[in-house]
Amino acid sequence: MSGWRETLKKILPPSAVDLLREARDGLVRLGDLPDAYGHPWRRDTIRRLPALRNSQRGKRCFILGNGPSLARTDLTRLRDEYTIGLNRIYLAFPQMGFETSYYLSINDLVIEQCAEEIKTLKMPRFVSWRAHRWLQPDDNLYFLYTTYTGPRFARDLTGRVWEGATVTYVALQVAFYLGFETVILIGVDHNFTTQGKPNTTVVSQGDDPNHFHPGYFGKGFRWQLPDLETSERAYRMARAAYEAEGRRVLDATIGGKLTVFPKVDYDSLF
Repeated sequence: MSGWRETLKKILPPSAVDLLREARDGLVRLGDLPDAYGHPWRRDTIRRLPALRNSQRGKRCFILGNGPSLARTDLTRLRDEYTIGLNRIYLAFPQMGFETSYYLSINDLVIEQCAEEIKTLKMPRFVSWRAHRWLQPDDNLYFLYTTYTGPRFARDLTGRVWEGATVTYVALQVAFYLGFETVILIGVDHNFTTQGKPNTTVVSQGDDPNHFHPGYFGKGFRWQLPDLETSERAYRMARAAYEAEGRRVLDATIGGKLTVFPKVDYDSLF
């Protein structure tokens, strides 16, 4: 089958290949649709989400990636800022002295292994619809219909949201929906010590060198290797979407390798 795909790529124009890929991916997603839009828990999220839309219009927020550079970033300066924390960001809460304004996690392995910790969080939390296998409905919990396929930038969180191979991309879509005018990335190192085929599931053998805390994906934790190429494609879509609306995304990550967004010195923001 892969041989046929390679042949089609050679004989068809890129636009036709993209159309065929989207049609195939759409058929794959058909099986998700009944629950993604009709399940009572999802219907409840769809009903509640519009109250959040543009609720932070004109303000700025920080998206806290979880790279090693986050440990070198003075997070105490964000106490009075709007913040979106990702995955296991709560490991940094004791040092920060406060909790993030919002929380987001979409990766199945993270949610499965950290469900009990996620349940204790009290801020508005956004999780993938697939998380309903491990998390129950809650007043501040929103189930998003996120997918691996079908590249797009979602301006409406009640519909389908493409994951773009990174939770940070989903966070950019969440921030857009909330109405933030300026979004600043920190801790998005876009660089991993652990190498291997993208999206492959691996088991950590010791301390985690890829995140701000050695126990982030510590020994025995199952996680997936990054797909930086797809992430960059997604980030470019995010930049275009923000700029089309007169908004902006800045990158204040200390020593980060991502080059999609304009760089800014973290200390200059305060």
